[in-house]
Amino acid sequence: MSGSSLDGLDLAICRFSKKNGNWLFNFVDGKTIPYSAEWKVILEKAPDLDGQHLKDLDAKYGKFIAEQVMKYLSEVNIDVDMISSHGHTIYHQPEKGITMQIGSGAEISAITSLTTICDFRSTDVALGGQGAPLVPVGDELLFNQYDYCLNLGGFANISFSNAGQRIAFDICPVNTVLNRLAQQMGQQYDHDGNTGRTGQTDKDLLEKLNALPYYRREAPKSLGKEWLIHEFSPVIDHSSIPINNKIRTVYEHIAYQISRIPKKDKNIFITGGGAHNKFLIEMIRKFSKADCILPESNIIDYKEAIIFAFLGLLRVHGEINCLASVTGASRDSCCGAVYLGINRTVTK
Repeated sequence: MSGSSLDGLDLAICRFSKKNGNWLFNFVDGKTIPYSAEWKVILEKAPDLDGQHLKDLDAKYGKFIAEQVMKYLSEVNIDVDMISSHGHTIYHQPEKGITMQIGSGAEISAITSLTTICDFRSTDVALGGQGAPLVPVGDELLFNQYDYCLNLGGFANISFSNAGQRIAFDICPVNTVLNRLAQQMGQQYDHDGNTGRTGQTDKDLLEKLNALPYYRREAPKSLGKEWLIHEFSPVIDHSSIPINNKIRTVYEHIAYQISRIPKKDKNIFITGGGAHNKFLIEMIRKFSKADCILPESNIIDYKEAIIFAFLGLLRVHGEINCLASVTGASRDSCCGAVYLGINRTVTK
């Protein structure tokens, strides 16, 4: 999968089994393929393409995924049953019935000869849902020993069980904003939060960020690049304070928004690239009343990829992999387009 922060393409090899009716997983191996400067520019500008060029990029990016998968599998010398591909999100406007993740599943399947599952969001959006977040199904079936599952990626999203139903939603932007601000200072990202640590919180900017209408909406709800461009970024850009103070203020904003959700004496299982940011974790722990749990680095880095592999497996088994209680759709669904490879189907 590929996230909105454009860190790279995450590849995870996973093995799944069932015992006493419960799903179990084993993380076999993983690798992140960093994007070249060219690919970063291409993906950043993709939403501005016309239909013909976007379709061409869909195929080109699918070929890129397939080539990286083939290269990786030859390195580790492991046979796999199927590929489950999230792709890279170009549009996500569920209120308009629009969502698009590029990375043609047909190209991936044709090149690798493996059954490929992709396009996990469209069915839910067609059913009136947000098409996001999708990870909560995995939280419910693979990580249900934790009270809350928090992912710190391009955006922060959280999932938890409430009165027997899985609830989940996007909280606020994280790495998409922190990385952009760090890059204005000549850094790719704010390593360990060191720049944010040196800044001062600006109360006026913090109040404006916390006052954004999205934070008063009830779930189900989700965030995308469009909201970032039109709602969040203008507040940041119109502020004349130094960049390091903007970064520090964003850290406090993130920590505050996250802290509003978990109840006291509960635990939060934290994964995603932001979990490696020491200052961000310090701020979350400072604001939150819950116990913050950081797993081993493989789970921090690849939990989302593991779960998308799992969503693909549920799809080929014809099992529910998208929850209406999370997305607001008219019903639960089994989402994903399947392109059959030479292997045809996965052994059940």
